[in-house]
Order: sequence, then structure tokens, then C-alpha cells
Amino acid sequence: MSIFKAYDIRGLYPSEINSELMYKIGAAFANRFKVKNVIVGYDMRTSSEPLFNALTSALMDQGIEVHNIGLTTTPMMYFATAKFGFDAGMMVTASHNPPKFNGLKLVAKGGVPIAGTSGIYDIEKMAKKNFRAAKKMGHFHEFKGAKEAYIDKELSHVKTNELKPYKVVVDTGNGMGSIIVKELFAKTPLQVTYICDTLDGSFPNHEANPVKDENIKDLIKEVKKQKADVGIALDGDADRICLVDEKGERVYSDILGASLLGQVLKKHKKGLVLANVTCSQVVKEETRKLGGKFAECPVGHSLIKAQMRKQKAVYAIEFSGHFFLKDNYYLESPFAIALMTLHRMSKENKSLSEIVKPFKRYFATGELNFEVKDKEAIMKKIEKTFKAKAKKVSKLDGIKMEFSDYWFNVRASNTELLLRLNLEAKTMKKREEMKKKIVAMIKHG
Repeated sequence: MSIFKAYDIRGLYPSEINSELMYKIGAAFANRFKVKNVIVGYDMRTSSEPLFNALTSALMDQGIEVHNIGLTTTPMMYFATAKFGFDAGMMVTASHNPPKFNGLKLVAKGGVPIAGTSGIYDIEKMAKKNFRAAKKMGHFHEFKGAKEAYIDKELSHVKTNELKPYKVVVDTGNGMGSIIVKELFAKTPLQVTYICDTLDGSFPNHEANPVKDENIKDLIKEVKKQKADVGIALDGDADRICLVDEKGERVYSDILGASLLGQVLKKHKKGLVLANVTCSQVVKEETRKLGGKFAECPVGHSLIKAQMRKQKAVYAIEFSGHFFLKDNYYLESPFAIALMTLHRMSKENKSLSEIVKPFKRYFATGELNFEVKDKEAIMKKIEKTFKAKAKKVSKLDGIKMEFSDYWFNVRASNTELLLRLNLEAKTMKKREEMKKKIVAMIKHG
């Protein structure tokens, strides 16, 4: 499987991605995009600094002015690219992947993602060539001020003086969120406890991937111990967020996203809201109830951002914990989402579980993953089996089938060798019935 993927570049270090290949990627990038000023950062993985050095050497050899943002979160790099007018941004990171992985996330001017079809696949081909160094080399510059500007932007989404002094536990998973959280929350009345908050690319406590239940066990334990009001977990490069309520229960991203629609659509009346194909029907129902417009989008941050820009959407929700705001250059805004949640709790004097309860009216499986040999054959068989009775069939991302009392989506992962199933029903009985049938088809072909 290629390391040049639909959303980014990612592989095992050093067998699949190493300094030699990163140098070639940097040279290919420079010749593909012909940019002058590029901002570059990296995460805390032990392999990130040598990869960063190889990348920036290649860029400078091709005549590019490199602006070093240093250790950073991915959204902070995106934000700095957009706000400070750089021609492009690059981040050495493997996001939430285990320590043995590393990679690269890329954006063009304005923080616009560079995806597979808009440059990554071209870079894959061009990285096989050897490019001559430019006649005039570029220079290395230290760039300061991005963190302060980014924190101010995230805080600007609420009136912080209206926040109640809630007890909050934050688990950064030993990832890059650690460089942001203390400075950001210090500017609020919140009482915050931090766990797994030292930068450590070996991820000694747990994987920095809050989508997996086992990775939020420490957070849940601490929320209960502290009798906290909210728990917050971030992934490795701090572009995804997960919230836990005061009972220690995960709040799924689609439900959390739906609970914030009132705040977003109050500011952007009749605005368009996007949710990826695996999100609950609640998002569509609540958007329309509030006078907004709704459209589905595929999974994947680059695809979602492209659709947001094209359709002028004001807000987008991805089931995996990405939240995107038009007011923030269409970028992931994890801290804004946490603050907006705490602000609503403060204004309505309600706990997080009370805030989200009205939106938990269906029964979902969450995302179920299966390793299968022939993903396409299984998807075709599922489509053939259920198509006749479906009220609606969509192939926006994988195959989604809607029925009177349930829906399901089956899609192939763009980043892993997996087939993913999401299913939601009006009753627990229906959910379990259909889950059993479809899982059997996936497992046994």
C-alpha cells in the first residue's frame, strides 16, 4: 500500500518513509508547486526532527524560503499558513498513528489542503526523479507569533468571561496539544487538570487516538476521580477532539456537533451545514429545524474542506472528531468546539449529559472495522442484497442505504486496509438485527 494517500503522506519509519525519501518529497513538492515562502513544522515523534531537517534542506536547495514554526499542532500550522499569507504549509506528523509511523500533511495558500488528486499523487511520481539544486538557495527563518495568534483565534469563538469555572480534565495523549492547552485554558475561568501532558512520541500511556475506547480510559477514570464536569481528549497532532461527560461517558462527535448547531446557525442564519456520511440523522434533522441547510459530505478532511469552500458551508462535522468552521478559514477548530460546549453549559446552567440528551434519540453502532480480502466484492454483494428495499442509495463515499427505520454505510478506508460499517436505527432491536446480518455478510463474504 502506497504511503501517498488521499489526504496526506504516511508510512512506517524508516522502512517506508525516511530522510532520503523525505528529501526527494521536498524537492518534488518545490517543483510541483513553484512556491516561494513555505511554513514548516513537526510533531514530537523521535523521527520527526530528522525528517524535518531533510525536508527543509530539500526546499532550500530548490530556492524556497523556509519559515520554521517548530513543534506545532497541525491546525496551528494550517492557521498560520492562512493568517500570515504563506504560499504553502507543511507538517511532519503521522497524526494519531502509533510511534513507528510518520508522514507529512500539506496545504496550499489560505490553508487549502493538498490532497491526493490535487498534488500528492503528482509528488509520488515526481519523487522518483532527481532535481538539480536551484541557482539561488533559499534561507531558513525562525517564525514567531503563530501560537499566540492561534490561541486568540480559538478563544474568540466565545465570550470567555461568560464561562463558569467548570472542572475540566484534559488528556493530550502525550501529543502536540500539550503545547497549547495550558496557555489557552489559563485565559479562561475553567479549573483544569492535565494528564498525559508531556510531549513524548513513544506515547507511553496510550495511543493518541481518542476514537478508540481504550485510549480514553485514563480520561474517564480521572473525570470520575475529580468529579469533573467535562473531559477532553486530543489526538497526536491535536486536530481531533473527543469529549466525555460528567458521568464518564463518551459524547460521540455527531451528537456533540448537533448540540452546537444552535450557536453556529444563530450567527450564520440559514447557513449550510455538512456532515460526513457516517454521522447521525440527528444532524440533518436539527439543522433543518433551526432553519439551516444541510448536505452530506465524504469522509476525509481535505474532501470536506473542499466541499465547504465550494458550497460556502459554515460548519462541518466528521464522525472521527474533526470539526470545521468557516470562521476559522474552514479549518479544524478543536478548542473552539470545546469552548462552545462549555459556553452553552454555562449559559443554560446544564451539565454536558443534559445538553446532549435530546440528540441521543437513535441507536447507533459507532464505527465497526473489519479486515477483509476483497472490499469491493463485499460492498457489491451488500448493495445487491439490500437495494430493492432501500428508500435511498448514495455512493458519495462507499455505499449508504436508507430505509424507513434504519440506515447503514459501508466504505473502504482511505488510510488503512479496512472495511468500515456504520449503522443507525430507530430502535435497539432493529439496530442489533441489521448489525448481525450485515456483519455476517462482511465476515463471510
